[in-house]
Amino acid sequence: MKEKLVLVGNGMAGARLLEEVLALAPDRYAVTVIGEEPHGNYNRILLSQVLSGEKRFDETLLNDESWYAQHGATLLAGRKAVALNRGRRQVIASDGSIIDYDRLVLATGARSIELPLPGSHLRNVLTFRNIAEVEAMLQVARPGRKAVVIGGGLLGLEAAWGLSHRGMSVTVIHLMDRLMERQLDAPAAALLKRSLEERGLSVLVDTESQALVGQTKVEGVRLRDGRVLPADLVVMAVGIRPNIELAQQSGIQCERGILVNDSMQTFDPRIYAVGECVQHDGHVYGLVAPLFKQAKVCANHLAGAGFARYQDSVLATKLKITGIDLYSAGNVTGGEGYEELVLEDPKRGVYKKLVIRDNKLAGALLYGETENESWYYDLMRDGSDITELRSNLLFGRGHGGDAGHSGHMAVAAMSDDTEVCGCNGVTKGQIVQAIAEKGLFTVEEVRLHTKASASCGSCTGKVEQILGFTLGGDYSAAPKEKPLCTCTDHSHAEVRRAIREQHLTSLAETMSFLEWKTPDGCPKCRPALNFYLIATWPGEAKDDPLARAHNERVHANIQQDGTYSVVPRCWGGLTNATELKVVAGIAERYGVPVKITGGQRLAIPFIKKEDLPKVWGELAEHGMTSGFAYGKAVRSVKSCVGKGLCRFGTQDSLGLGIRMEKTFWGAWTAHKFKMGVSGCPRNCAESTIKDFGAVGVDSGWEIHVGGTCGVRVRPTDLLTKVKTDDEVIEYAAAFLQLYRDEGYYMERSSAWIERAGLPHVKHRIVECDNSRKDLATRFFTAQATAQVDPWVERGTKGDQRMEYEMLEIADMAA
Repeated sequence: MKEKLVLVGNGMAGARLLEEVLALAPDRYAVTVIGEEPHGNYNRILLSQVLSGEKRFDETLLNDESWYAQHGATLLAGRKAVALNRGRRQVIASDGSIIDYDRLVLATGARSIELPLPGSHLRNVLTFRNIAEVEAMLQVARPGRKAVVIGGGLLGLEAAWGLSHRGMSVTVIHLMDRLMERQLDAPAAALLKRSLEERGLSVLVDTESQALVGQTKVEGVRLRDGRVLPADLVVMAVGIRPNIELAQQSGIQCERGILVNDSMQTFDPRIYAVGECVQHDGHVYGLVAPLFKQAKVCANHLAGAGFARYQDSVLATKLKITGIDLYSAGNVTGGEGYEELVLEDPKRGVYKKLVIRDNKLAGALLYGETENESWYYDLMRDGSDITELRSNLLFGRGHGGDAGHSGHMAVAAMSDDTEVCGCNGVTKGQIVQAIAEKGLFTVEEVRLHTKASASCGSCTGKVEQILGFTLGGDYSAAPKEKPLCTCTDHSHAEVRRAIREQHLTSLAETMSFLEWKTPDGCPKCRPALNFYLIATWPGEAKDDPLARAHNERVHANIQQDGTYSVVPRCWGGLTNATELKVVAGIAERYGVPVKITGGQRLAIPFIKKEDLPKVWGELAEHGMTSGFAYGKAVRSVKSCVGKGLCRFGTQDSLGLGIRMEKTFWGAWTAHKFKMGVSGCPRNCAESTIKDFGAVGVDSGWEIHVGGTCGVRVRPTDLLTKVKTDDEVIEYAAAFLQLYRDEGYYMERSSAWIERAGLPHVKHRIVECDNSRKDLATRFFTAQATAQVDPWVERGTKGDQRMEYEMLEIADMAA
């Protein structure tokens, strides 16, 4: 008979413990998990991103309900353990059920502290602890509404940022004289306050709440000085308190938390405890990394190994607010007997403070530049003597006093046993080995195979650097201020702003105004500038063929052997006998096959470069236009047959697909842009992995945006629902124009949405009718000047030999 292991608590610490036990002793226990929340285990750290709209709840799930069954564990979800009978070794649940145990683990976590303010019972007064509270916030969060967050610590600021990202006007109230006073000193807190205010948050420090006002739901917050801040939502984020009531009632020793020894064992030798409910050596914990280490130690003892010991970790904090780089670890406030090394550049928003005691690093506070965080953490954890490093310590590992070193130098200097992911204990060597042996080249793949960056995500940048260092190339997400290319110090956003504000209409004019380092630019910046110009000033800025990528100059896709694939457009995937004869004639004349593409078109491969103008001309003479399969442009509109032919179809997807393709063909975009129209939710046209997709439902159409299918698969986000085909066209035009206005060159619509935020896109296109109509009007105005078929222009006019020579000149210039 297997021993009975009962786990009370299905949070991150408890579920990690179960994973560790199953890995070490898969057949030892019959496991029962009692979880108060009505679903599987999820990543609580990512709740702020669910609140902001950057992630969906299902993306935070670590182990869904089926996972427990697959691993032989019984999950009692939606139940609360209300009592223990230690004599009979039983747990009593809220529904009256009794669960026997041989070994019991308490992972009851913590709960948010609720301030006993008058009015705290009012509706829309919430804490920020679980997905149910996030969903309650989202019921209230709307653009134009007001929120007050009480508490300027880590959790409060992330809640404030999430609500602000949803369009709310947010004020943060903090009792202390600086934000995050446990992790920051005064200069760093001042920089953080400035950054938050620049992002639209209102921050009041040294301010006390006196009462919440309202009748049935909250309407405002009265401050100690008499002011009343209007509020549709109040979030209390003033800290957490360990859940120890179950242990206390059963006579288990508790102080602030459940007391445990180095093996995570309580006073009762059959009962262990891990997570936020625990007190070890006088400390309680609220960060995920030490909780996971506790789980690993506890699992070691439950599996019968019995050698692991938990010792206090150096606690490190990283703020998860887009665009703010903040890292705090160890003792950052110093004190008697401590030395401080400080580098401060307020203009650049950079602050570094290292606290030293007895020639050892005791604390690190980094704001603005955090690339060396893992090195500093290792020095603190290992207790290394820093005497030899002192002169360059502030500049980071690999520095010779140069503060501008690359991330690759820092990665190169890291030893293989350097821990990169503290949450999951993954080293640089393990990541490099996985990359080499499994052929990984994305952060998502590294996360899947090693769990590095799978928990709090704070090491994602370091994982990206290791990918780049191992494989060669830059695998990091491009920051907003990253230069467009080596020819300039200006970012994509700065270049676009200059073109718009200075009314620049040519490459030469733009490069002159922005003082380009290389007079003629390079193959990376010329196409980007060309797109920005024609997207900003359609009909006025001239499309420069020499600034196009090679495939866009020859209007075909170059292949591995140097020949080309020519792809004419088939409207909505439809063709006819005449078009088939034309394509067949070309294929026969040049001795090549015909390929049916995934975009429902006909491709003629293996055409030599010198024959391209003749092929263009012959296709154009029979009314077959370019499919733009080579371009950063709207490509095909994939559609199913719809209700005209399919018995499941609810809408005429074929008719709408053809209409959309004829409306949007030839529109230049920041990257390739694919569209799909499905006649019913069975989604045969795969519309939910397209940049823009319409899915037919009984009442009309669902509009989906931001999908991509390739090395990285991303399903679409639901934008809205509409009733008519005309509305689909209007929303598509508005979405395309907003993407053209804001997307960076070579940035897919999915990446742009993740950068800008889905709430922003919804606000501009769905919630604001005037904005949507203006965007659509601008798109159609631009389309009237830009919708020119290059095969007609270049294949049927002029001398074809001269056309080929122009291509050769363009290639040499590139």
